[in-house]
Amino acid sequence: MKPVIYGLAGLALSAEERAFFREAEPAGFILFKRNITDRSQLRALTDSLRDLFGRDTLPILIDQEGGRVARMQPPEWPSFPAAGEPFGKLYQRAPMSAIEAARVNAEALALMLREVGVNVDCLPLLDVRRPEGDNIIGDRSFGGDPMMVAALGRAVLDGLEAGGCLGVMKHMPGHGRATCDTHLTLPRVEASSDELESDITPFASLNDAPMGMTAHIVFTAWDADHPATLSPTVIQNIIRGRIGFDGLLMTDDIDMKALSGTAGEKASAAIAAGCDIVLDCWGRMDEMVEIASRLPEMSAAARARLDRVEQRLGKVADIQRAPMLMAKRDQLLELA
Repeated sequence: MKPVIYGLAGLALSAEERAFFREAEPAGFILFKRNITDRSQLRALTDSLRDLFGRDTLPILIDQEGGRVARMQPPEWPSFPAAGEPFGKLYQRAPMSAIEAARVNAEALALMLREVGVNVDCLPLLDVRRPEGDNIIGDRSFGGDPMMVAALGRAVLDGLEAGGCLGVMKHMPGHGRATCDTHLTLPRVEASSDELESDITPFASLNDAPMGMTAHIVFTAWDADHPATLSPTVIQNIIRGRIGFDGLLMTDDIDMKALSGTAGEKASAAIAAGCDIVLDCWGRMDEMVEIASRLPEMSAAARARLDRVEQRLGKVADIQRAPMLMAKRDQLLELA
């Protein structure tokens, strides 16, 4: 098995993709708006991905955060709110109500995903919002209080799992101070190690999460030469060490312009630095082939972490609970 999660090009597997994926045997797949039209099409697509390997617990990921990041959209699916509005706002007035609203929102979201065969949501963001930070995070963050971010993040992880999905806490060790968009360029964060303690607090509080994602950001206090995704120092000393995360660690999209080099070069550097899995989102066949050719087989430690993830994914969700949960969420959010 190759330590990579691949995107795919369209609404259904092509013959070329089918043959390549069977040979490469990636750890999982990630879906985007280009792969989605309606329930029946999406369910057929996720079924076809699982049929490739005969693994019912094959991780199939999506970025369905709510707000401006939503791959499954109305009118086929309901809208969900962003993290900062209203959950962060409600927390300022009624913390327990906000926590329960975030939990039931996430559970309803998970039930919607499980109905179409998606079992991992790249959520929650545990990035602590900073005034100087680029708006690529913005209202996707719960806010600027690390303990609030941790409390609401825990509620999201619990709600997703109750609905039959797992979450991915991101972007370790923290994206809130970045003053530019990692899709476009490489940010450098000059904060001291002591200042960065508040950024890693939510991740350390939730370090038992099953899955996590790195940030393509240079933190000069820890490693002035490499972004976190490609830094053995950040991965081993900060993410695995100070944060204490022992779950499955994946990169953010390896195609982002914050990283330089070919797809294969970036992927192999991330695995060498200590990431368990590379995330390659765009479904470009030439890049996927290059990545597969450059990557080793998945390490024993990474495979053990993936096995733990798949064991937790072996749950059956009751999709009939979704309308009830949405109604409960809406009642709680009336307090905001």
